[in-house]
Amino acid sequence: MHNSKQVKVGALTIGGGAPILIQSMLNAPSDDVAANVAQARELAAAGCDIIRVAVPDKQDIALIGAIKGAVGVPLVADIHFDYRLALEAVAAGVDKIRLNPGNIGGADRVQRVASACRAAGVPIRIGVNGGSLERELLEKYGGPTAQALVDSAQRHVALLEQADFGDIVLSLKASSVPLTVESYRLMACQTRYPLHLGVTEAGTSRMGLVKSAAGIGSLLLDGIGDTIRVSLTAPPEEEVRAAKDILTAVGKGRGGVNLVSCPTCGRTRIDLIALVGQVEQALAGCPLDITVAVMGCAVNGPGEAREADLGIAGGDGNGILFAKGKILGKYPQEQLLPALLEQVAKLERGAI
Repeated sequence: MHNSKQVKVGALTIGGGAPILIQSMLNAPSDDVAANVAQARELAAAGCDIIRVAVPDKQDIALIGAIKGAVGVPLVADIHFDYRLALEAVAAGVDKIRLNPGNIGGADRVQRVASACRAAGVPIRIGVNGGSLERELLEKYGGPTAQALVDSAQRHVALLEQADFGDIVLSLKASSVPLTVESYRLMACQTRYPLHLGVTEAGTSRMGLVKSAAGIGSLLLDGIGDTIRVSLTAPPEEEVRAAKDILTAVGKGRGGVNLVSCPTCGRTRIDLIALVGQVEQALAGCPLDITVAVMGCAVNGPGEAREADLGIAGGDGNGILFAKGKILGKYPQEQLLPALLEQVAKLERGAI
């Protein structure tokens, strides 16, 4: 269990027992303000808590005001190398800066950024990446190791602490799941700064989700992690959906339907795969914090899913609706989904 301190990001709180926040990053070209604003709106609608935007050049500072004028989600400016961009981003009203202090020049530049952020109440996320470690650390440890990532993070932290700045969030990401997990576990023993979790360069929607679930999920189960980003080579809103699913899977979700379904077997006499897809789509926006089961066998379904708040189980031409293992009714297969949705609607209305 990592006992982190609290850091404010806009109106939100990271760490110290606050709800785990979901982040994503805009991937529209930085010179296309309209596309970035549209994408930010999509992320906000999907439930993203914190949005990050790349600010590679001075003209891209215009993104900050445009995005903040469109959505109420805290905005993070991703800055590399040029400390002046960090200063301008703070002046433009950004809510958080992501940079590595060791990459922006001497102590005077770090001090200027720290002073500006302190005055504006803007925290800084130090983002250490296994693919861009300092050369001397790679030589010392023979490659990107967990200790190398921790040493790099501590170096950057020291620069900010020397500038009397402590509103810090840390990330130690690698494309390797074992290296990522080991790095965060090691770091959690050495700091109280909140930790932003993620497996970097995780890959496509399929493999990236698997890697992120394994890495982020295992750390969350250890009690490590205050905010997460699922990095996918996919539209950003898919990252948000994946993050929500991971949080639900480890018991740290914020509501919404937890869907469980059986893997099917030779007893299955219903097109369960299609039915599960229909249920998932129909309940995607449901705000109820419930577990819904979709089972392929009317004999074993209610027993195997007796902990589900609601469920349906198919049979040979008919099926059943059940709640907490108790059968509520029998229906023809084509009426199972409507019967389930009607019962969910009653729950939403408080009728049952």
